[in-house]
Amino acid sequence: MSEQPSNDPQWERGVLEKLALASLKEQRAARRWGVFFKLSFLLYLVVLLVIGMGWFGKRDALPGKHTALVEISGIISPSSQASADRIMGGLQSAFKDKNTKGIVLRINSPGGSPVQAGYIYDEIKRLRGKHPEIPLYAVVEDICASGGYYIAAAADRIYVDKASIIGSIGVLMDGFGFTGTMEKLGVERRLLAAGENKGFLDPFSPIQEPQKAHAETMLNDIHQQFITVVRQGRGKRLKETPDMFSGLLWVGQKSIDLGLADALGSLDFVAREVIKAEDIVDFTLQENFAERFARRFGAAAAETLVKLGGLGGPVIR
Repeated sequence: MSEQPSNDPQWERGVLEKLALASLKEQRAARRWGVFFKLSFLLYLVVLLVIGMGWFGKRDALPGKHTALVEISGIISPSSQASADRIMGGLQSAFKDKNTKGIVLRINSPGGSPVQAGYIYDEIKRLRGKHPEIPLYAVVEDICASGGYYIAAAADRIYVDKASIIGSIGVLMDGFGFTGTMEKLGVERRLLAAGENKGFLDPFSPIQEPQKAHAETMLNDIHQQFITVVRQGRGKRLKETPDMFSGLLWVGQKSIDLGLADALGSLDFVAREVIKAEDIVDFTLQENFAERFARRFGAAAAETLVKLGGLGGPVIR
């Protein structure tokens, strides 16, 4: 068979057509693979989003009697994982579950908002009154201070580890004063306000003694509320000392000696030996992806601005 001459136009056209068809096939294949990988990546993102929103991994209550767990971890504030709404929601679900034999409130918190802690304390009292057959115990991990202890005082008994940190029964209001720095920089503060106390404890103005005294009165009022809650919750178990309500902290065994706690014990110990229900069901409400994003980036930024701007609200911590 003779070969087609290289200068034959028909031969050149055939080669060009084959090359064009081959290129077109490659482009189509590349587009198909591109669409496939894009769809796969999109599906991957959707799965992550669904998991992050908390639609998977829902808790299924055990068929038999169990110990219900609700966690209080970190700073107690409206925008945190330990917000009153979240903790109260978990407690309500735990008390309503027909298989709940007892509840453990596991606490690892340095404190936070007295209002949020008060909401949780009051809700525990309400739920215990509504379900008197279900005991509630507090189990302390590393720290249970201020607002954390405020909540723990509502429990039937408080269990600690020998190295747990307990106490700090006090209230603080913190901020910054920049008057000296402003004088060195030659910056003049111009504050206009209607109402002589509208610029209450303004960090860029010299502190005014009447405003300072008023702030101390508010803190003392909240402190007395805290003391009352502890006395009511602990009752005759409390062995008061002159420095008990001064804001000091104590380790686990010392807190037991003072009546601030009852005994040494972990979550597993309380479930097994006290409640007599070894199976533990976690009723803690978990934040979803959107909430976590908002809390970490939105609330954190807002709190930073408040701190830099001056005085924050009262904190039992």
